[in-house]
Amino acid sequence: MSANDSSRPQSAETGTPLLHQIREHLADEGWWPFDRFMSTALYAPEHGYYSGGRQKFGLLPDSGSDFVTAPELSPLFGQALAAQVAQALSQTATDEVWEFGAGTGALAEQLLSTLGDAVRRYVIVDLSGTLRARQAERLRPWAHKVVWLDALPERFCGVVVGNEVLDAMPVQLIRYDGRQWLERGVVREGEGLGWADRPTPLQPPCAPPDGFVPGFLTELHAQAEAFVRTLAAQLERGAAFFIDYGFPEAEYYHPQRSGGTLMCHYLHQADPDPLQRVGNKDITAHVNFTGIALAGQDAGLQVLGYTSQANFLINCGLIELMARASLPARTMAHKLLAEHEMGELFKVIGFVAGPEFEAIGFSRGDRSHTL
Repeated sequence: MSANDSSRPQSAETGTPLLHQIREHLADEGWWPFDRFMSTALYAPEHGYYSGGRQKFGLLPDSGSDFVTAPELSPLFGQALAAQVAQALSQTATDEVWEFGAGTGALAEQLLSTLGDAVRRYVIVDLSGTLRARQAERLRPWAHKVVWLDALPERFCGVVVGNEVLDAMPVQLIRYDGRQWLERGVVREGEGLGWADRPTPLQPPCAPPDGFVPGFLTELHAQAEAFVRTLAAQLERGAAFFIDYGFPEAEYYHPQRSGGTLMCHYLHQADPDPLQRVGNKDITAHVNFTGIALAGQDAGLQVLGYTSQANFLINCGLIELMARASLPARTMAHKLLAEHEMGELFKVIGFVAGPEFEAIGFSRGDRSHTL
């Protein structure tokens, strides 16, 4: 076992109840793979980031929030997405929408108010009890339609949506030392936590032409891909659309991305150190959309398309919606499209279970060939 030079203990002032719990486990077990640590930091009962009571979503750090998502940024996001969901409901002859990780309920509110009677039931699958309470309050006008579940049923039909869901699924960290791949894990160090690497058979699914340089650090997305396979096995008829930041495989494992994509968010500030403020800040990794596409295809889904968020929302009528909006509303919606904001970094991938159809969101600018 070799500790990484960049490891450093967590200071007493940023120590958290969850940090102490993890340290107690590590006293007995010695080493945790990073995906286990990330899962605990985000989802541990009571003290995990998404299971705790802190506010997470908001426009400004003054609110105590850590980041903003597209539905909070502009209601036109959900109104545009509703055009694609409406088409998918019609094409798949379904009347249920299933949303994963519904956050504050903003997207659900936008979809329900836009889709109207096209949606008979709106199902939210969310692990956070505190967020469920906020969602229920916000969605009170549609209380007769909205239900919450902890997990998918064995079989279901409907249109699935997930905005910034895949990036929050735990990832494995691996590093190439010039001779072999090592899996990065977490150990006790001083009063906090540190990094330690162990030899592993894990490696990226593809390599650059000249191979990986020593020190190359990256992520593997076994849990997100397993989630898509489970979804495919249980979605009897319907479609699914996931919006998130990420890249195709060749870009994901490009030599210039030698430090990986792991990132944390706290009070609207980004940092790369998940071992600080454990349980009090978000931990994410960009999505390998090639892996997501292959997982879905291998499990029986068909890929409807893959494109940038800007292309997708324009195809779904966002420009027309902006033309009817006020100037402040247009200014906020423009962030959804701008290349230096969300427009290019965020991508959309669509799947269908059943007969394929020409999804409007991918009618122009489809990049499926890059996957």
